[in-house]
Amino acid sequence: MRVVVQRVTASSVTVDGQIVGKIGAGLNLLVGIAPTDTAAELTWMARKCLDLRLFPSPGSERWDLSVQDIQGELLVVSQFTLYGDCRKGRRPSFDGAAPPAQAEALYNDFVALLRTSELRVETGQFGAMMQVEIHNDGPVTLVVERDASG
Repeated sequence: MRVVVQRVTASSVTVDGQIVGKIGAGLNLLVGIAPTDTAAELTWMARKCLDLRLFPSPGSERWDLSVQDIQGELLVVSQFTLYGDCRKGRRPSFDGAAPPAQAEALYNDFVALLRTSELRVETGQFGAMMQVEIHNDGPVTLVVERDASG
C-alpha cells in the first residue's frame, strides 16, 4: 500500500463538473493499493495517517500535532497510478497496482477505518476521471508505504 500524504489548507475532488468531496484544513491522501495488500496493511496505514505529527502547535514551528489532535479533515482519493513503473520504455506499466475490483474493496475498507476516528472524511469517486484541487500547506508531502512483508 502506498499513500501520498499532503498537509492541506483545503482540497477538493470534482467529477464531471460536480464537487464530490471537499475539505478544509487537514490531510489529502492519495491512495494506491497493491495486489498483496491485506487488512493488516490497511490498519497500519490508517493508524499511521491519523497519528503522524504533521501540524505545528500554536505559536511553534515544531510539528507536534496529528490530524486528530487538530480535529482536521481527510480527503481520500484512489490513485492506482502510484504503482506506475516508468523504468522501461516511455509508457508506464501499472502491473504493480491491484485489479480494480480488489482495489475498490480495499480502498473502501481503508476509508471505513479512517472514519472510525470520527474526523470528517470525504472521498473521490473510485475509477472516475477526477480533478483534484490541492492547497498544499508548507508544502508538506510524504510518501508512506507498507507492503505485505511489513
